[in-house]
Formats: sequence, C-alpha cells, structure tokens
Amino acid sequence: MEAGVKSKEQSSSTSRVVYLSHGGGPLPLLGDEGHREMVKVLKKLAGGIARPAAIVVISAHWEATAVSITSAATPSLLYDYYGFPEESYAISYAPPGAPELAAALGKSLADKGFDVELDGQRGLDHGVFVPLKIMYPQADIPCVQLSLLADLDPARHIRLGEAMASVDGAGLLVVGSGFSFHNMRAFFTADTRETAAMNEAFDSWLVETCSSTALGEEERRRRLVDWLEAPHARYCHPREEHLLPLHVCYGLTGRACSEVQRLQIMAKRASAFLW
Repeated sequence: MEAGVKSKEQSSSTSRVVYLSHGGGPLPLLGDEGHREMVKVLKKLAGGIARPAAIVVISAHWEATAVSITSAATPSLLYDYYGFPEESYAISYAPPGAPELAAALGKSLADKGFDVELDGQRGLDHGVFVPLKIMYPQADIPCVQLSLLADLDPARHIRLGEAMASVDGAGLLVVGSGFSFHNMRAFFTADTRETAAMNEAFDSWLVETCSSTALGEEERRRRLVDWLEAPHARYCHPREEHLLPLHVCYGLTGRACSEVQRLQIMAKRASAFLW
C-alpha cells in the first residue's frame, strides 16, 4: 500500500473498519467448541469485504505511554498468554510488515499532537494473529499493529481514531481487536439468570450505541465516552482495555456501523461491528 493523506470523508469512504471480539487466548485456533461461532463469524466478515491491501490492528493487548506502531518488515509473533497446551506456542502466522504504512500512521498521529513511537522489535500479539489467521489464513497481507494508550481514556481513543483518518484508506482494513464482554472471572463461573441478564443488557446497550441511526453523532460519542453509565458496565468490563479498540474504530468512522454480528463466545454474549 502506498501511504498518503486524505480528508476524513475520503478516507472513511475507502477503508473498511471492524471491531471484533477475538476470544480467549489461542483457543479459537485450537478447535475449542466455545469459539466455534466466533470462527464462523470472522470468516463471514472476511468473505463479505474486498480483500484489503493492508491491515492495521488496534489490539487490546498492547498499552503504551506513546502511541506505538510496529514497523518491522517481517514482524515476529508474541505469544502473550500462558497456561495453554504446548501447540499454542507453535502457532505460525507470518504476514509481511508495512514500514511505509507505519511511518505514514506515525506522521498523521504526530501531526495531531500524539506522542508516537515506531517499534521495529515487538511482535504481533494474539489480539492480532488469532483473528487474522482465521480471517486471512494465507498471511500474505501486510499488517501493522497499533497500541492503546496506557491511560485508557475513552475520549483520547476516539481522538486517536480521528487522527488516523487522514491516512490514505484505499484498500485498508482497520481492525479493533478486543472483546465486547471481558470479565475473566465470569468466564470460569457458571452463569445465573442474573449474570446472563447483565451480560445481555450491556451488549444490547452497546449494539444500540454503535448501530442506531436514531442517535446523533454527538450523543453516540457521549455514550461511548461515558460508557460506565451503561447497564452493568463494570461487570462486563472490570478493566476497559478490551472495549477501547471500539472507541478508536468509532473515531475513525464517526458514524453508526453498517453491520452488527451478535454471537456467543465461551457462553457469553458478544458482538462485532463493521463500518
């Protein structure tokens, strides 16, 4: 992809943006029954959009003081999980990097006032290689990973997406890789009627927030910034790092999503959004 700069209107009309729930560690790649529907949805999403020229992934599993961007020409993998079967640490996925795209992203973000670091050493974490191995198993599409900001400020992450919008989006797929429900203790505790209702209420709020055309953009933005006002927000996200890739996606697009995929992952309600 040849990097350049366009207006937000031009960029958002040529790039595709998706927020997805990437599941539990490497389990989606190990045939885990609780991830069967997720694998099906990710394959469907990939099959429903034009093959991208390059992919940028904002992963919940990288937080940095400055916005950090992988810039290696041949990025390695970072197995940032523990306690899984031995084969989990032999998973291979070797897409080319995109140093020119990383540099263009870095310049765009720096021009908008963000501190930026290009990182030529860090590997792609499982928030990147797990969903991409499902969606694009040939590993032949250039890929760049972008970090979250360590302050986990929702408004700043929306602004981060807005700052990305000046990068030429022709053929670009931007993936916010998180999990719309991320209470680790709840995954290993039997659901009750009450906890299932809490999960459902938050997810329904999130779907309405991201997809309803009855909401104006000022209200949609306010809801995302003040997401702790959502029903059972802290039950569903004791820590918000898996939600914030969604804020970046919204900042980049500035509008209601065009498609919602609701699904079950590890017996919990989750959602994916496509713009």
